[in-house]
Amino acid sequence: MPRTVLRRIGTALLLGALAGPGLAAEGPRLIVSLKPGASAQAASAALPADLPPRLGLRLLGPAGAGQMAVQGAPGQDAAALMQALAADPAVASVQLDRPAKRHALPNDPRLLSGGSLGPAIGQWYLRAPNATQVSAIDAVRGWDLSQGGSLSSSVIVAVLDSGIRFEHPDLAGKLLPGYDFIGDTGIAVDGDGRDADASDPGDFTVDGDPNGCGAAPSSWHGTQVAGLIGAATDNGAGMAGAGWNLRVLPLRVLGRCVGFQSDIVAAMRWAAGLPVDGLPANLHPAKVLNLSLGSEGACDAVYQQAIDAVRARGVVVVASVGNSNGRAVTSPANCRGVIAVGGLRHNGRKVGFSDVGPEVTLSAPAGNCENLSGACLYPLSTTTDTGLQGPMASSYTGDGADATLGTSFGTPLVAATAGLVLTLQPGLSPDEVRSVLQGSARPFPAGGTACVAPGNFDQLECRCTPSTCGAGMLDLGAALSLASRTVPGGADSGGGGGGGAGSLPWLLALAAAVLAAGRARRAG
Repeated sequence: MPRTVLRRIGTALLLGALAGPGLAAEGPRLIVSLKPGASAQAASAALPADLPPRLGLRLLGPAGAGQMAVQGAPGQDAAALMQALAADPAVASVQLDRPAKRHALPNDPRLLSGGSLGPAIGQWYLRAPNATQVSAIDAVRGWDLSQGGSLSSSVIVAVLDSGIRFEHPDLAGKLLPGYDFIGDTGIAVDGDGRDADASDPGDFTVDGDPNGCGAAPSSWHGTQVAGLIGAATDNGAGMAGAGWNLRVLPLRVLGRCVGFQSDIVAAMRWAAGLPVDGLPANLHPAKVLNLSLGSEGACDAVYQQAIDAVRARGVVVVASVGNSNGRAVTSPANCRGVIAVGGLRHNGRKVGFSDVGPEVTLSAPAGNCENLSGACLYPLSTTTDTGLQGPMASSYTGDGADATLGTSFGTPLVAATAGLVLTLQPGLSPDEVRSVLQGSARPFPAGGTACVAPGNFDQLECRCTPSTCGAGMLDLGAALSLASRTVPGGADSGGGGGGGAGSLPWLLALAAAVLAAGRARRAG
């Protein structure tokens, strides 16, 4: 960068851009690209000793071809400095000299060693996608952008489910007290009504259950969902939660065999911080609700009113579409404003059990086996308990326990992503979060027979389309990258795509404002 260029830059800086003449390591660092003919090597020439202090700008050294790194003074506004530099006729462009760091790879063994143990044990679904595990959500890349902040201040995700096993070591420190909303003692199992104990006592059933369920061991469904969102990450044990530092608020709404809508909508309102008659105030309001549950039929007024009420408080509602082999999306996932999650195989195709329809927002890994013998190949390994009826010992699915399969388990991956998006941009509305998720989704793989409208029950594996499986495959890394560039209030509230004003970088918006103000001053 020739000295004449530096003098012109210095003049512009002194006319109003600099906060002070001193130099410090915390001053903004920029990369200046020179136009053809301006040699970057010239910038390494010796400068008069008084020039950098006098201009409040110093040269750090060459960067790429025709590029130099410079640093401003402490407290210097980066956007104003960029504007001043860009105004010089010898400068082609200016950008931030971005810091780099090692990729955040947690030390949880199931994430690290799954490659050697096989996907049945490892967390294949959190890794970067590859030719085999096409639907993996690339959480590791996303964690470089946000790990959810600190535990004390992170976003809360409410899990409306069967309750939780609080003693599981991989959920230690991640769980808030929660609440038990089951008022019907016939399905409650714990022998009482609504209370402040969200523990899951087990939901095993026997033949002849009056609610229509056959004999089945306890599912520990809520504990499995909670682990996918909030298992303790980077603790050297067990698994990693997709939400890293996100906290989980367990709300018990599912008992033996079933749960009832009245309990679910009460829990939704309470989770969002809305008052519920007869219950204490929720001291830990959630920003995201995970509903891995549903009922057949269209969305009704009771569900829609509850959803509208919590969304009005800025709460994102995420729900599973159902597991009826290609039937219509269940309620509440088919309600207006809900982020409805379909299920994918590891290869990016629709998994056979996932329901389909135009209400699906996007799809995520839901687990599949693909093999006829041996351990299920591609489950979603997560936290559970070994008890067949009541709790016995903390464990994980995928190593002797039943495989974790279902749209219930793709949903918490989306809920965790939504929570991390809100840690980056807490001002986003539910519709803007939806736009980020859809706009960052990866396209479904091409080829094969396309999935068809709901009602065709012979869709064991089919090619997803926007009308059946939503906007694409969940990509946590891409979602956080897009969120980091999204201006609240500018995203497409219609829920489609990720472009437009919603993807305007904060820095460029600020720089544009500074430039406009300068033009106004000159015009005046």
